[in-house]
Amino acid sequence: MRILSTFGNYILLMRRVFSKPEKVKVYYKQTLQEIENLGINSIGIVIIISVFMGAVITLQTRYNLENPLIPLYLIGLTARDSMLLEFSSTIVGLILAGKVGSNVASEIGHMRITEQIDALEIMGINSASYLILPKIIAAVLFNPFLTIISMFVGIAGGWLASVTTGALSSADYIMGIQYWFIPFYITYSEIKTIVFAFIITSVPAFFGYYVQGGALEVGKASTKGVVTSSILILLFNTILTQLLLA
Repeated sequence: MRILSTFGNYILLMRRVFSKPEKVKVYYKQTLQEIENLGINSIGIVIIISVFMGAVITLQTRYNLENPLIPLYLIGLTARDSMLLEFSSTIVGLILAGKVGSNVASEIGHMRITEQIDALEIMGINSASYLILPKIIAAVLFNPFLTIISMFVGIAGGWLASVTTGALSSADYIMGIQYWFIPFYITYSEIKTIVFAFIITSVPAFFGYYVQGGALEVGKASTKGVVTSSILILLFNTILTQLLLA
């Protein structure tokens, strides 16, 4: 019953969030600010993670591939499809759930315990929409670009690892990433990214918005938001994979 109650409160909050904005210009400026906070500031960690993911996938595939009948260019294909199908969307989504989700929950939670949200409500402002909607829009708009960046950087990281370690020649790796390319894999990954972006922002915002108590409760709400959004990302990853690739 507690899960159903929480889910019901979440739906009611999202209904308030997506109500018609009172001043579109204010929301526009707020969205641009959130794109910088939640998106642009996450480029660095996405690049670092993607480089090492691509490198590890390439090296592990090469060192576990001992059958001489299997062509080496399949290592590049494996690295490419692994980045496109799973790592650049799901793994990066989980990382952002920790970084962005904790930021969103703690920010809104702090505003709740310091009564800033109550002050907005007294002034007649829809606090849920004003605080949460720009974050959702910013993540949904910018996270697909983070996924594209992750794809390119991850594939480049695999190439760099294969060349610098001598595990695979540059020609074999490049042939592999060009072989049997399916463009829908990028579309599939971007669809997942958009769904994950909504989860990453809306779920932690929900826990932060309804926090009660002090700084300790804000920390607990932030943890709940990150854990719940991570579980939902894995759940929807399975559902979307079955719907889009089956």
